[in-house]
Amino acid sequence: MTDDDRRPKSVYGVGDEPDARFSLANERTALAWMRTGLALVAGGVALTTLAVVADLPVFVDIMAALVCLSGGLLAISALVGWRRVERAMRLSLPLPAPRILTGVGVGILVLALVFAGYAVFEGLSR
Repeated sequence: MTDDDRRPKSVYGVGDEPDARFSLANERTALAWMRTGLALVAGGVALTTLAVVADLPVFVDIMAALVCLSGGLLAISALVGWRRVERAMRLSLPLPAPRILTGVGVGILVLALVFAGYAVFEGLSR
């Protein structure tokens, strides 16, 4: 395979080839974020399945859908982040700051608060 065959051209068509160790580390990081996104999608599917089996309120299904969508968004963000870092390395630019880290942290906090509130509300209503 020649450099002309590599895709995406917007990444591999610019700059110089960086040290393979750095490119592979960037790829491993992106794959780790994608695995996290896949885990969110699987958790959302499990949650909605549980909601159906246990006859839980529609709120749980809505939260499950949000968790699944968050997983998809995280996977896309991983791809965009990989592209940004790879281009920066190829162009000998400073590495860009991660954009998704804060969002993931805040998102997990919000999900935890919502589900904790739901658990307390359900516990008090029994």
